Amino acid sequence: MTYTVLARRYRSQGFDEVVGQETIAKTLQGAIDSGRVAHAYLFCGTRGVGKTSMARIFAKALNGGSTEVDALIMQGKDTDVIEIDAASNTGVENVRELISNAAYRPLRGKHKIYIIDEVHMLSTQAFNALLKTMEEPPEHVKFILCTTESHKVPATIQSRCQRYEFRNIPSGRIADHLRDVLKKEKLTAEPELVHAVARLGNGSMRDALSLLDRVIAGGQKHLTLKFLEELLGLPDAELVGRLIDAISTGAPGVALEKTDELLARGISIDTLLETLSSRLRDLMVIAACGGDTALVDLSGQARATETARASKFDAAGLTHMIAICENAQRGVKSSASPRALVDAVIVRLGMTERIADVTAVLAAASREESAGKKR
Repeated sequence: MTYTVLARRYRSQGFDEVVGQETIAKTLQGAIDSGRVAHAYLFCGTRGVGKTSMARIFAKALNGGSTEVDALIMQGKDTDVIEIDAASNTGVENVRELISNAAYRPLRGKHKIYIIDEVHMLSTQAFNALLKTMEEPPEHVKFILCTTESHKVPATIQSRCQRYEFRNIPSGRIADHLRDVLKKEKLTAEPELVHAVARLGNGSMRDALSLLDRVIAGGQKHLTLKFLEELLGLPDAELVGRLIDAISTGAPGVALEKTDELLARGISIDTLLETLSSRLRDLMVIAACGGDTALVDLSGQARATETARASKFDAAGLTHMIAICENAQRGVKSSASPRALVDAVIVRLGMTERIADVTAVLAAASREESAGKKR
């Protein structure tokens, strides 16, 4: 049997199953219930946040009824719900064909619905042709335009659509959905693995599910963070933790040894700095907001470990460290000696607290001197 990827198998089938875009789902359902369905919609947002799925669900709610028709709509194969990929159908002749067919009434449903994905890819001539139909569309025609680059859609088109902004899905919501998928797949996973996959999805449910698919393909019944790190070439989380511990104790020599160990495993300097910035960010948030904050995606044990680690820093110092890493990331790209640069950064991080202490002492001495002069 042909394997169906998780992103397709666990695609939302109804408004009540939508993850992360509940307000839009509720609004569209309300439009149907109140009989206030517009003739054209524009769904905007980054990839993998549910635009096409929502378009199909909306089309199913408008045209569905039987199990067979519902299934065909959700598969993008229904005769009355026509899906067009504008990326491969950019020309005016494609739109003219669409327009000529729009005049014919639907075969089974109430509406003939056109879902145009990546609509911003249409040519100027194609947009002009589409505009004529959207200005005075046949009563039975509905348009749902989807785009990842709304600024490329002409204002004349946008003004004739109801626009909906699809936001990036919070990693916590993605993690909840991944846990549900794993349960249905009869698999177990380390909490840290689930949180890591959710974060790496960068707000895209599809990207997170695709990554989970790759991990599952490894054949493990219990998915581990270690395997994910090996699969993607990510720095060992435990080793990065020991690097941060060396920084916290003001031991730049030990920190350099841990850095060398990470790089010897094939980790790129850019990836190392990016990971270090991310870990320091979590510590900064915990230091500022407390260990129970919802602003970091960590499981129970990992949260306890990072909370203890954060207690060795202050939020201001961590802010400075993150800025150092950020500047180094930019510098590495153009440096003729990137290894020397990253080593210098690690030493500087290891001396940050010490430098801060010296600065505090000098500031206090200066204040005392000023007070003495006034007396």
